Amino acid sequence: MTDRQERIRQRAHAIWEQAGRPDGAHQQHWDQATAEIDAETAAPETASRPKPKARQPRPAPATKDGSKSKARPRKA
Repeated sequence: MTDRQERIRQRAHAIWEQAGRPDGAHQQHWDQATAEIDAETAAPETASRPKPKARQPRPAPATKDGSKSKARPRKA
């Protein structure tokens, strides 16, 4: 049995106990446990990705005399 299957088995058992140990609901408990375990293992991978940095505006280029040029309105 793999580690994933063992974790699913343990989680399904806990779900079964929390539900009052009903008969005949093992497949639903197994499916719920599988979804929860798979979501847990997928979450750290997406959380560890670096967030893209926001683009910073570029500084205005300097003119020949060293002062910054004034922004011109853009044409639509």
